[in-house]
Formats: sequence, C-alpha cells, structure tokens
Amino acid sequence: AAMGRRIASLPARLRPFTTEYATLPRAILLTGARGVGKTTFLLHQARDRKMLYVSADNPLVAGESLYDVAKSVFLAGYEGIIIDEVHYVRDWSIHTKAIYDDFPERSVWISDSSSLVLRNSIGDLSRRFLSIRMPLLSFREFLYLEKGELYPVLDPFSQNKSVPLNPTPDLLAEFRTYRALGTRPFYAEGNIEDRLLATLDKTLYADIPFFLPSVTDGNLRLMKAITATLAASKIPRLQVNSLCADWGIGAVKLYQLLEVMESVGVLRSIRIENGHKARSIGAKLFFADPAMYTVLKGDPGTAREALVAACCAEAGWSIEACRDEKAGDFVLSHTKSDTCEGALRRYTIEVGGARKQRKRADFVIRDDIDLPGTNAIPLWMLGMMY
Repeated sequence: AAMGRRIASLPARLRPFTTEYATLPRAILLTGARGVGKTTFLLHQARDRKMLYVSADNPLVAGESLYDVAKSVFLAGYEGIIIDEVHYVRDWSIHTKAIYDDFPERSVWISDSSSLVLRNSIGDLSRRFLSIRMPLLSFREFLYLEKGELYPVLDPFSQNKSVPLNPTPDLLAEFRTYRALGTRPFYAEGNIEDRLLATLDKTLYADIPFFLPSVTDGNLRLMKAITATLAASKIPRLQVNSLCADWGIGAVKLYQLLEVMESVGVLRSIRIENGHKARSIGAKLFFADPAMYTVLKGDPGTAREALVAACCAEAGWSIEACRDEKAGDFVLSHTKSDTCEGALRRYTIEVGGARKQRKRADFVIRDDIDLPGTNAIPLWMLGMMY
C-alpha cells in the first residue's frame, strides 16, 4: 500500500535520466546525492513489474532481518525487491549478497547516497551488482521539466558549433533560475532553500556517521564549519594546518572527513594537474552542488567555477586544476571522441564573466553571453552536456 501511494504521487514529467533506461538488470546499486531522484527512479522502473519497495530507514523494517524480509517477499510471489537507503541496515552487504545468491531468479535493486557503500561492503558485491550513479539535474533536464521539450545532448567543445536551441531571453532567465536553485528535482516543490539546508544537515549528521563510524560530535561540528568556510571564501581552499590546530584534529582524520564529505555529494575536490599525492585536500574545493552557494550566500565567482566543475564532472569529464594558473583554470580530459572512439581529448579552459580573456587556454567559458564565438563558450551550454 505504501509503495502504491508513492507511485501514485510521482510527477507526470520525470527527469530524462529516470526514463532513459528501458530495462534494468537483475541486480543494481543506484547511488547519488540526496534529493537527486533515486527513489523516483526505482519506483518508475518498478511500475510494470511485480516488485516490492522497502525503505531501510522505515521503523517497521529496522528491527527485522533483511534476508528474512526479502525471503518473505519472494515467497509471497514478488519477482524482486527494492531496498532504498540500504546503509541503514546492519550488515547490509552480507544480507544482500545472500539474497542475490540464494534467489537467482529474483531481482534485487538497492540504492544509497554514498559512493563508499561498495567499498565498505563485505563480499564481492561489485561483481554481482551493476553500479549506476545518478548525477545532479542538468540544465537540459531542467528545461524538460519546465517546458516539456527534450533537447539533444550538446558537446560544447566539439568543432561543430551549431546550437540546438535559440538562446532567447526566456531561456537565459531559465538558466539563471537553474543555476541558483534548480540542480535537484525537488526544486519545484517550493521552499527550496530550506529543503537544501535540511538535505545538507541530513547528509552530515545522519549519513556520514554510517560511513565513518568513529566520527565524533566535534568532527560533525568541524564539517559544518568547513561548509561555512567554503561559502564565505573567495578562494576555494582550506588551510589544513589551521583547521587541525583550531579543532584539535590530526591531518589524517581531516582527510578522512573530507573524503567522506565528497563521497556523499557535499564537496567536490579538484586535484592539481598530474598530481599524485595520496593525501591531498585538492587544489580547489567546491560544494558539489553549486546551488549551495545561493543558499549560503557564497561568492558569485566561486559559484561560477563550481558550476563549471559540476557540469563537466557530471557529464563524464575528468577535471583538474591547472598547475600554471596563467594558462587557465581547469584541465579537462575525456576518452570519447567524435572522430576516433577511444581517443583522448584534453582541453584547458578559463572561466569568467562576459569579458573574460582566454589567457593560454583552449577555451574560455563566459558567463552572461548567449552565443558561442571563436574559442568562447557560453556558460549555459555546459548545462546541456547530459
């Protein structure tokens, strides 16, 4: 009944990422930051199948053996089970592996907010479960949710500079709305700033302790302080020595906290070009969701760079900080090519306002322009990459 109510309340227009999968394999692990639409994805895919949805943080499930729940579901005639927020289940990986092995004709779909969930599992789940990562909402998907028209994916770095849609004033206004608060599908439900802050708190205080059991109250306060520091800073960096001294914490522990914050979709660390340090805070550190800069009244220039980093990373590009800042801001690399499959593409980009100069970069990403020019790409076009 609960699953039926959830499916009945799904919006009529779903983000394209949710609907582009025609079928799913028997076993999947769906990951992604809180609020990107993982539950909607799973419920939509289960609409025409006899599967039962279970949220692991439901108190009715908390005291039960996950294996016994799944066994009862299968014996009741269901062809599969969906386990949302799987990390809430004690020894979840042991139970999930046993369910997969003991019921070879049944489907097992699980979801979680952290990319660390497989690394922390016991047993070779990566061989059994196909991992699918759900990114933040793209501008292309945002336009579909707002207007009902799905535009083709655009590669702004391609030699083909044709623009698939007319950058009218209305479209550029939509982009301003998207970049401010439209990176997660629940933007349409209202009170988006409060919802984003609640999502941040839930991630810090409810999710992270599962992936870093030794976290203390002081560590949690430090992570909240890190978010405040990033929001206020015009230079997206943290001073490791100062943080360690101020909070009485070792560097190793600080790096652990930052790694977990990155894995749950709070932070995005941009490493230095060709950097090989095992422990590094990154050359630049951003909020993974650029909308957090709007909520926390962050620096507009930093928010712009965070948006570029998010768009490129979510579209599958590897992104590093330029070692020589006189050359550009970021180095992008990708193994997909328009002409030769598997060939490496590598570009240096500079990011700035409408009059930003290219320096020695291959491209300059300019805010507040509508059409591309010679080696100049409007910022909004990066939102059309996936």
